[in-house]
Amino acid sequence: MFKLLPLLPLTMLFAGCASTSDAPESKIDLSNWKITVPTDIDGNGKVDEIDTKELASYQHPDFFYTDDNGDLVFATPNKAFTSANSSNTRSELRQMIRGMDTSISTKAYANNFAIAAHPDSAYFGQVGGRLDATLKVNHVALNAKHPKKPAYSVVVGQIHAGKDKDLVSDGDGFGWGNEPIKIYYKKWPGHKTGSVFWNYERNLAKADPNRTDIAHPVWGYTWENPADPGDAGIALGEEFSYTINVHQNIMYLTFTQANKPTVEYQVDLSNNVDPYGKVDTLDHPAGYTGDWLYFKAGAYNQCSTKDAKGVWYAACAGTGNWAEDKANGDYTSVTFSKIDLSPATKPKS
Repeated sequence: MFKLLPLLPLTMLFAGCASTSDAPESKIDLSNWKITVPTDIDGNGKVDEIDTKELASYQHPDFFYTDDNGDLVFATPNKAFTSANSSNTRSELRQMIRGMDTSISTKAYANNFAIAAHPDSAYFGQVGGRLDATLKVNHVALNAKHPKKPAYSVVVGQIHAGKDKDLVSDGDGFGWGNEPIKIYYKKWPGHKTGSVFWNYERNLAKADPNRTDIAHPVWGYTWENPADPGDAGIALGEEFSYTINVHQNIMYLTFTQANKPTVEYQVDLSNNVDPYGKVDTLDHPAGYTGDWLYFKAGAYNQCSTKDAKGVWYAACAGTGNWAEDKANGDYTSVTFSKIDLSPATKPKS
């Protein structure tokens, strides 16, 4: 376990100062993660990333910190520094199988996982893997000029495929950096509850018009339905859990909540058969077989402030001033009481 520093001025956040604080110890093991936060404290014009070693003693007073229960809070405004090629802000962990062994590069096989069907699966840090998380969404952004699908939502867990120019140049249809799963929470303004659903992205080139996210319901509706899910949904502050277990080639999903039915899915990531057993002729026939993969967890704010054509650009409100944006509801916040990485487990027959 790693103890996070007490709240510090921004100028001290990278100082690595020892703490004598009585702040609670985090329940969450951060030894195989790094984090991206929506800041540029070092002034290099890029979003800040805190690697595994520094993460052991890092927190940000607004965007990543331990609460009084020892849970981890992730928050991010609609408008802030973002990762390259993204208009969505994030306070989000990225799996680092290498731990603190920085002799292994971030994109190396040894720092990522693959499915069993990958021709080089034996050379990866692991084959498959498992992520178990328990969380509650505290807030989602309230104000969007265009109430497009991603508006008023946050992604709280993912598997991401790596962006790899060498794989793209091989011409086999891999290396595009797509996501076989993104877990969403979306709550429209004024609704009693929100919906939990997950998206599968067809593993195609960005310019391919068939590259799209296909939503699958958990509790409530998917992002196409603007109705209030009411008692079928999940309220802000209501805890739920998910498990993503990639065993061999199959991604097994389990969603649990104290007052809701357990929801399960499974999908073979080595082909183009959807979770309902139907062949998706528009998807890559080999799914994500040739990609290297990694888990992510935290708050990936989907309320982009960009005003443009395309489903992702909802023109959400935001000034870039945290105090003002928080007061106006132009941010997202998620609290995790559990984020556990482990090897894949064989499902019970």
